[in-house]
Amino acid sequence: MVKERPHHMLKLRSIGSFTNMANAIRLGGGALRELRIHLCQKSAASNGVRAFVENDYVPLKKANQEFPILIREAAGISPKIWARYEYGAEQSVPVENASREKVLEIVKQLASQKPPRT
Repeated sequence: MVKERPHHMLKLRSIGSFTNMANAIRLGGGALRELRIHLCQKSAASNGVRAFVENDYVPLKKANQEFPILIREAAGISPKIWARYEYGAEQSVPVENASREKVLEIVKQLASQKPPRT
């Protein structure tokens, strides 16, 4: 007979898996030079970004201590993630109403991309 886990244990397990994903992302190994996360402190459109910052920023920063990851809060702005690549090339990705998981996926994608051509 399989013993079921309480609901709260499943939730903690899933949160841990996202934290592990944040630990696994290596920034700065390629063309990416800086990551800036812009969000509103209160808007519903920034909920997923706030959840990412609250849960995944610390493990991501610990895994990438020398890499600049900037958090910029401003009232009423649309949340975006900005990536600055070598030679000053920049790219932004809107993350309005994105889930925490989607934000983590976008960070991973930006870290592995080549810089946009200008």
